[in-house]
This record gives sequence, C-alpha cells and structure tokens, in this order.
Amino acid sequence: MAARPAFVLTAPSVPLFAIAVLLALAALVANYGGVAIPWVSSHVIETLTAAFALLTAGVVLRGL
Repeated sequence: MAARPAFVLTAPSVPLFAIAVLLALAALVANYGGVAIPWVSSHVIETLTAAFALLTAGVVLRGL
C-alpha cells in the first residue's frame, strides 16, 4: 500500500491570486514608479509581505 503524502500543495484560486498580484504591483509601482498610493507608499515592505502571505496561504490551505 502506498503512503499518502504528508504535505499536499494546491493551486490558489483565481481571485486570491489576482488580489496578491495587485498588492504586489501596487507596492512595486509605489516604490519604483514614484506614484503616491495611500498607505502602500509608506508601507511597501508590509504590502509585499501581505501579498506573499496571501499567496502562500492560498497554496498551503485548501479551498482558498
């Protein structure tokens, strides 16, 4: 009998992926494009971290 994998990764849903990409793009535009985006411009690292955490949660947790 084959052993079941202990850690299964799944693809994130399309809306979750889109939100993560939009957050990352907003942070990059605010940092490198010189565009003033409220909250994002002063919290670029936090915005990129939130985008990555959201994307990671979508891959690790099923149903997101």
